[in-house]
Amino acid sequence: MALWNKLRDSTQNMQTQLMAKKNDLKSGAFRDASMAMCALVAAADGSVDPSERQRTASLIATNEVLQNFPADDLQRRFNDYLAKLTTDFDFGKVSILQDIGKAKKKPAEARAVIQIGIIIGGADGNFDDAEKAVVREACHAVGLSPTEFDL
Repeated sequence: MALWNKLRDSTQNMQTQLMAKKNDLKSGAFRDASMAMCALVAAADGSVDPSERQRTASLIATNEVLQNFPADDLQRRFNDYLAKLTTDFDFGKVSILQDIGKAKKKPAEARAVIQIGIIIGGADGNFDDAEKAVVREACHAVGLSPTEFDL
C-alpha cells in the first residue's frame, strides 16, 4: 500500500508541475512527443488490449495540459502511434523514440513528456518494469537522466 501511495503522490506532484507550465506547452513537437509517449507506455509490454487503449485515451482526453490541443487530433495521433507499435513493435519503437526526441530542443517540454509518460504508466496504480523501461529509453531520447525521475 505504501508503494501505491508514493506512486499516486508522485504522479499528482508531476501533474501539478505540468499545470504550472501549461501555457508553455503548446508546440507541435510537444504534442507529437506526448502522444508518442502515451502510445509507447500503453504498448510497453508489446501489446495493447482494448481496455488499456481506452484507459489511456480517456487520460489523454481529460489531462488539462493536453487540452491545449484538439482532442480528436490527439486521439488520431495516439492511434497512429499505436498502429506503428502493433504492426512491428521494435521498428515502431525506434520511430516513436525519434519523435519523442524532437522535444529535446526545449528542456521544459522534454521533462513534461517524460512526466506524462510516468503519469500514464502509473494511472492504473502499477507502474510496471516494462513501462519504466520505455520511459527510461525516452529519457535518453530527450537527453535527460532517468535518475531525475527516480527511474
